[in-house]
Amino acid sequence: MDELITLLNGEEYAAADLLELMMDDSFYYDHLGKHALSSSACKMLLESPKTYYYVTKYGQKEESAALLTGKLIHTMILEPQEFDNRFDVSSVKGRETKAFKELKSSSDKTVITSAEYDAAMRIVDAFNRNEIVKQYLKGSTYEMPGISMLFGLPFRAKADIINLEQGYIADIKTTTDVQSGFRHSARKYGYDMQAYIYTQIFGVKDFYFLAIDKKSLDIGLFTVSEQFLFDGEQKVEMAVNRFNTFFIDGQDLDTYMIIDEL
Repeated sequence: MDELITLLNGEEYAAADLLELMMDDSFYYDHLGKHALSSSACKMLLESPKTYYYVTKYGQKEESAALLTGKLIHTMILEPQEFDNRFDVSSVKGRETKAFKELKSSSDKTVITSAEYDAAMRIVDAFNRNEIVKQYLKGSTYEMPGISMLFGLPFRAKADIINLEQGYIADIKTTTDVQSGFRHSARKYGYDMQAYIYTQIFGVKDFYFLAIDKKSLDIGLFTVSEQFLFDGEQKVEMAVNRFNTFFIDGQDLDTYMIIDEL
């Protein structure tokens, strides 16, 4: 039986109907960005429910360099046919030049410098040449959306690389220290929550991170342990409890404060 999904604004959909709508990026990122939770929403809720509130209501400010690089590389690897629809490449190498600022003000796309494009191409080429990476890409589906009710609330996800026949998801990450720093980054940035949410939504057992070092171009393959998934589940539950407290039960956000001892 098709799962019934109730969004945060009360809209109800059969999951199959909702998945069709989710193929449209504007619906997935804009509408569901406000009316469904995600791993990034959980990360904001754990940082501060005020952060979640203001980002959801007013939108994210200028993308950080790391987010821009990740978005660029994901498009170039997984959806190269969409590159020209999403990006304008300036012929200049610096963002502070007059030519770059003029193009940015007139373009409805994300504008990048030629230097940023060249750096991304180096990373993408290294990724696509790797023989182990090729095995994960072979026979897989890219950018597959999914949605399900977790802890009584709607959660959305989009799997970078998914192979339902073999039962795994592989997620692409960029990093500056794949050898010794990615393990720390995975906890810091809530990748454990992402792994838990995705395995639940898509019903797969195995989750992998394919991490690309932006400096060395080394690629790391990271499996996730049961403990990692359990930690992610605990964090998601904490985020859901915080969401319920302030956005369902209606506790005043101004009562939120951090109490600790130094």
